[in-house]
Amino acid sequence: MSELLARTRAVLPSWLAVYYEEPIEIERGEGRHVWDADGKRYLDFFGGILTTMTAHALPEVTKAVSEQAGRIIHSSTLYLNRPMVELAEQIAAVSAIPDAKVFLTTSGTEANDAALLLASTLRRSNQILALRNSYHGRSFSTIAITGNRSWSPTSLSPFQTYYVHGGQQYRSPYAGLSDGEYIAACVTDLKDVLDQSGGDIAAFIAEPIQGVGGFTSGPDGLLGAFAEVLREHGIPWISDEVQTGWGRTGEHFWGWQAHSDDRNRATPDIVTFAKGVANGLSMGGVIARAEVMDGLGANSISTFGGSPLTSAGALANLRYLLDHDLQANAARHGSTLLAGLRAQESPIVGDVRGKGLMIGVEIVRPGTGTPGDPAPELANAVLEATKRRGLLVGKGGLHGNVLRIAPPMTLTHAEAEEGLSILTASLEEVTP
Repeated sequence: MSELLARTRAVLPSWLAVYYEEPIEIERGEGRHVWDADGKRYLDFFGGILTTMTAHALPEVTKAVSEQAGRIIHSSTLYLNRPMVELAEQIAAVSAIPDAKVFLTTSGTEANDAALLLASTLRRSNQILALRNSYHGRSFSTIAITGNRSWSPTSLSPFQTYYVHGGQQYRSPYAGLSDGEYIAACVTDLKDVLDQSGGDIAAFIAEPIQGVGGFTSGPDGLLGAFAEVLREHGIPWISDEVQTGWGRTGEHFWGWQAHSDDRNRATPDIVTFAKGVANGLSMGGVIARAEVMDGLGANSISTFGGSPLTSAGALANLRYLLDHDLQANAARHGSTLLAGLRAQESPIVGDVRGKGLMIGVEIVRPGTGTPGDPAPELANAVLEATKRRGLLVGKGGLHGNVLRIAPPMTLTHAEAEEGLSILTASLEEVTP
């Protein structure tokens, strides 16, 4: 055990997960690469849990943060804050939410917490609809609506939560159905749950692609079909875009847009975001129609949300992403990775799924059929094998058996090919 690991275990909680049998200390990063304390270079395909969205040490962000730090770092929302307003204006402009207002927070957890407060206040209800296998944060309120027990340490809750089908197809009881039949079955389930709850629901919250759950999702159009039912009951839809936002899926700027078409014209009432927007700075937020956002009757402030420093960095990062069309880059190189991983037909790979630069590889025990028994021990072995070869990937899923692949969105063709080669070799090494 390294000296730093021993100090970590001595002073930090035992429940803080650390990757690898021999954990690494990341000292610096540049572009899509990071270096550990021993000087070894890694191609980063996880980006600090999808948070280094554009690139490590992006000069535009570094410059904006440095210049802002030289002026003032903190003031709070009690005072006018130009960087915060400029960032909120930019986010509202790209939100696709009509008459949008923005509230900035310090994390995705806090953003979802604020969204739940808005919805429960609007509807005068503590009943929440969520998807099975979901994850929405680590606060008391967001753990309470998380549908993934491995990330929910308590059953105590300020909410009465109802879980509906639709968050994933691979291990769903509806897995054998066509997309249209799957959507119809999930809508029937939703209607049944609404009947049981009496329809007195504060909000429905969903990740368009479940992050911690293992990059799982239902078919395109599912959440739009849900939205049609929700509209009949006046129930707001919260789209948790903490991991899917800002063009990472390649095909759309927001994950929810894959579920909206000319027929249903489904648009969330509230959108939450975090992680990549500030490229590693502590930033999250809520976007909502003005009538929803302005619905709180009590006074409120935010001490750290939308600080001048984080807002300046986030604005520079978002402008870089838009100016360089990183959404198209995610679509282009994501297709390379998805096609290459699917072509392997490895006996320990049960499913390859995702969109853009948000790809999940479900690891199963060979010969156990479809969907296959989860094999977390093999997933851990692949994680170690990629590390030895100089590639960092993530891990998730209810059973801890899904590789999570999410490089910074400036990924190059050569880096995509290099990462794919390492993943292929690591899967081959681990296959019994």
